Amino acid sequence: AGAAFFAVTTLYSGAYLKGHPHLGRFFAFLLAFMGAMLGLVLADNMLALFMFWELTSVTSFLLIGFDHTRQAARRGAIQALIITNIGGMALLIGAVLVHWLTGQWEMSALGDAVRGDGIYGLVLAAFLIAAFTKSAQVPLHFWLPNAMEAPTPVSAFLHSATMVQGGVYLLARTTPWLGGTEAWTLILVCFGGATLLWGGLGALRQTDLKQMLAQTTLASLGLSVLLIGLGTEAAIAAMVLYFVAHAFYKAGLFMVVGAIDHEAGTRDITILGGLADRMPVTFIGAALASLAMIGLPLTLGYFAKEEMYLGLLAW
Repeated sequence: AGAAFFAVTTLYSGAYLKGHPHLGRFFAFLLAFMGAMLGLVLADNMLALFMFWELTSVTSFLLIGFDHTRQAARRGAIQALIITNIGGMALLIGAVLVHWLTGQWEMSALGDAVRGDGIYGLVLAAFLIAAFTKSAQVPLHFWLPNAMEAPTPVSAFLHSATMVQGGVYLLARTTPWLGGTEAWTLILVCFGGATLLWGGLGALRQTDLKQMLAQTTLASLGLSVLLIGLGTEAAIAAMVLYFVAHAFYKAGLFMVVGAIDHEAGTRDITILGGLADRMPVTFIGAALASLAMIGLPLTLGYFAKEEMYLGLLAW
């Protein structure tokens, strides 16, 4: 599924940026990011995880600031790099502390030693800062809407389905040896819930289609963090399914917005209208992705949201 998603994004990028003088450079940055993200997901060694974590930040910086002639793009890229690198340093500190306590670098070899140690709070804080910066949790959320200055294929690939999910993925990977405590549950539920509400309410104030999707992505990331914080088997299962469903329908909606912007020359919803007849294929894509986001029965979004309800009821 990941390979197919990358292939679709690459094909879309070729059409979206057709004729761009630096298209080859864009594909090089995109492929480098894909490699870094795969390394992050597959790494068990915490030092390797840190290395790939930072590589995703660097390649994201290059992609957000791809149109470097625009000040807004440069500003968004620098802001994202600084915030996510702060998280990277926190991740390194947490990894070193864990190694100092257990003598292990591999996450799969860790037991309950970290959770039962006196400096558990410091280790927890380090990993939470890393996760919250990467997955844009309140109050470290502001870089994500500004990263929408990136070309739309970047928003579809990085800022809905891959990079921003890195923090959620880290929390899921560390749950067996950091989770299950009152501090873990309280912090994740509170910050995840706050991000969910902030993103949901923020989307209502937007008229730019891309910013609307950015804010709803914040809400989805907050919901995923909240589900991890609940810690039950049903909640974790719901988070995993929602993780996949959100990646597909949100990336699809970003691509729809990119097509609208490319053809209509604007993303302002207050002046757009009558596009269904002129862009029928885009309309069908928008409808299908929106129905999945709503959770219409038989869509992947429906099954993900049903699992969420079961997870909340089980808690």
